[in-house]
Amino acid sequence: MAPLETEAEVGLDSNKTEPSPLPRRMPLYGYARVSTIDQDLAVQRAALKAAGCDIIRAEKASGARRDGRSELQVLLDFLRQGDTLMVTRIDRLARSVKDLQDIVHELKAKGVALKATEQPVDTATAAGKAFLDMLGVFAEFETNLRRERQLEGIAAAKARGVYKGRKPTIDTAEVRRLKEEEKLGPAGIARRLGIGRASVYRVLGKAGRSPAGAG
Repeated sequence: MAPLETEAEVGLDSNKTEPSPLPRRMPLYGYARVSTIDQDLAVQRAALKAAGCDIIRAEKASGARRDGRSELQVLLDFLRQGDTLMVTRIDRLARSVKDLQDIVHELKAKGVALKATEQPVDTATAAGKAFLDMLGVFAEFETNLRRERQLEGIAAAKARGVYKGRKPTIDTAEVRRLKEEEKLGPAGIARRLGIGRASVYRVLGKAGRSPAGAG
């Protein structure tokens, strides 16, 4: 069998134009997510495959918490400069503007672009860079709205006479009862209530400084 010939060995025809090498396509990585086990990932997988994704990671997980999306984290850890992360819609990637802002800035720091197949999102373009700038504005807007709704809810509850503020984290009456009736020590009370011994000492110390306990 004759050995394979290299281009240098064969030579180039001087009458022919050397073809330009095709530009190297940077890898495309797809991410698909549905929030419940009843939903199907097939539609998202098909769209990402049709868009040219080389690797697709998918999971059935709530988008409410970042630490619950292990496949997304695998991708974020693996992606390198020049790569592209592709989703069908950005709500598959994040469930709030702040969450999306954090992910996009993490991708930007690594030199990774973000694209969506069903939305005009492409952070590798000038419009995409403007999108990045707007994310900060929308994140602040979302935070302010959430705070405003919370304050309005508290004000309404106070007006109805039902707002009592944050519940105390330690039941001081129960601490004293366990001490006086069950004769438990601070360590035993702490174990029973699942609190720290320092908290028990603070409660018992206040009781000891009360007027009824004064000599």
